[in-house]
Amino acid sequence: MDISILVFGKNNFIATLPDQILYAMASSVEIIDNLNQAVSRIQMTPPDIMLVQASLDGSIELCSWLKDQTKLSWIYCILLEDRPEQLADRNKGWHRELEMTATALKQGADAYIWHLLDEKIDHTLTELTANHGLILAQLTVGLRKGQKYRDLIRTNDMLSAIALADSLTELNNRRALEWDLPRQIKKARSQKTSMSLIILDVDHFKRVNDTHGHLVGDRTLQLLCKRLRHNLRCQDTAFRYGGEEFVILLANTNDKEALVVARRLNLLVCEEPFFLSSKLTINVTISLGTACLQAEDDEQGVSLLHRADQCLLQAKTAGRNRVIASNYLSHTPHLKVVSS
Repeated sequence: MDISILVFGKNNFIATLPDQILYAMASSVEIIDNLNQAVSRIQMTPPDIMLVQASLDGSIELCSWLKDQTKLSWIYCILLEDRPEQLADRNKGWHRELEMTATALKQGADAYIWHLLDEKIDHTLTELTANHGLILAQLTVGLRKGQKYRDLIRTNDMLSAIALADSLTELNNRRALEWDLPRQIKKARSQKTSMSLIILDVDHFKRVNDTHGHLVGDRTLQLLCKRLRHNLRCQDTAFRYGGEEFVILLANTNDKEALVVARRLNLLVCEEPFFLSSKLTINVTISLGTACLQAEDDEQGVSLLHRADQCLLQAKTAGRNRVIASNYLSHTPHLKVVSS
């Protein structure tokens, strides 16, 4: 995994960092010495690790701000203490050193390192090597933390995808609809655009299961969904609502346009049989109801779904294999389920 490091420090401070960091600066290390610029950069593209020069104006404020950002809490912040007065204070005893370390950690740093920068003191090679080794060790800790965070995000994304997907049809499931419908409604209203939805049901699907078995019924649903999915527009999202019933959200679509989409899907299903094998072909039809978002509809979409469902019920009552919307009616010849 590539690691990204943001250094909040001056050029003279950068020169004191371990060679391993200096060599990586061309690709993965960014240097900023302005507090506002650093905050903007972190919000836009969060780094994995931050190296903060304590003597730079705003360093402690940056650590404290970062600690308060819940969504950025995984960033590993290393505060390098180079303030002469603090370094001098450290010599008062180990209890003072512990007190200063505790203060730094409380202010938001994940690690607090005494950085040997005093040009008046001739530090030994051993001291400098140990100091650089400690910095690199903390970078390793930060890298591990960033790796675990990314693995967790990847796992959560995978689990979310599994939880919101229908395993049989590979469409989004009802839980996904309950999450996405309010978002689509909010977006349509904020952007002042139209929005519609379609509810469709496979006609006499029980006959398919009773005649050919549930495995054939499952395969029929898979082929149906594949056909629907490949013939939807880019702004349309399909969901398996339950059993053989499906919902399609139509973004930026008014009632007339929703009816056009529904009629097209109706014809795509009824005019071409589903070939399950060389010996089995099944004709399927669907009934569809459409509804367009109205000002009085609730934010969760319950009333919108209810209106579309009532239209679907009318379509089934009127003989199936048709589309019904508010003021529009579409009839197509009724096809029976057959096999050969």
